[in-house]
Amino acid sequence: MSISFEGRVAIVTGAGGGLGRAYALELAKRGAKVVVNDLGASRDGSGHSDAALKVVEEIEAMGGEAMPNGGSVSEYDQMAEMVARAKERWGGVHVLINNAGILRDKSFTKMDPADFEMVVRVHLIGSAFATKACWDTMREQNYGRILMTASSSGLFGNFGQANYGAAKLGVAGLAKTLYLEGAKNNIRVNSLAPVAATRMTEDIFPEEAFKLFNPESVVPAALFLVSEDAPTNAIIGAGGGGYHSAWVTMNKGVLLPPDDQSVEGFAAHWNRITDRTDDFVPRSGPEQAQVIIGQLQAAMKG
Repeated sequence: MSISFEGRVAIVTGAGGGLGRAYALELAKRGAKVVVNDLGASRDGSGHSDAALKVVEEIEAMGGEAMPNGGSVSEYDQMAEMVARAKERWGGVHVLINNAGILRDKSFTKMDPADFEMVVRVHLIGSAFATKACWDTMREQNYGRILMTASSSGLFGNFGQANYGAAKLGVAGLAKTLYLEGAKNNIRVNSLAPVAATRMTEDIFPEEAFKLFNPESVVPAALFLVSEDAPTNAIIGAGGGGYHSAWVTMNKGVLLPPDDQSVEGFAAHWNRITDRTDDFVPRSGPEQAQVIIGQLQAAMKG
């Protein structure tokens, strides 16, 4: 089976280097016309460069089609303009990979509120802005593939990354609603938690690990998740040749009778409330209430 992106127009944000560059190059190799978006900023979001143009030149040198874009994902008007230019040149937008991001790591006690806000704005608000700019076009086409970049820091936590973790779990939550809203128009939305040796992680990984976790090892997961046969509502981890799934689960828990619905009653049943034996993956938020309603109905029937 060969996975092709012929006839597709793809936007990759933060594509001037690292993972974004690797995604853009492989999309172009597989026939996509690619918008290479990158503000050209440093890891903390400051400054500018011509990183996007360099990646476009790489794509053109191998016979592909691409255009650079220096818009900031944190500015909706710039994202809307980016999409308009892609449509004007190529007629549509079929794939969006939300990859742009910055880091401003500090323990929460030392973190400036402005650094918390900026990281959330770039990762979470930026992903929402880029997606919103593409959304109506994808609905009109009855086709769209969107990838959010989540993180283990958001899914599971990481010391010193309260801002980043909050944004990354927020991105996964955004995907979980958009997959529902996009389903009738063949818009599939997934999340990827990558582990890669990039500018963002160069002083985090030991040198040997840095060599193993090259961006190219994440590309197979990312491109499958935006391909024509992509799933939807998946959370995938990838890095170093390892690939896995993650889920947001809940259990059936316990229904406490009215005379036991107290703080003490809750505490007494903690082990049953947290028992994972009957974990399942809800397809949408309302299933939480549906479980409780089902238990109440069963109790009323005796």
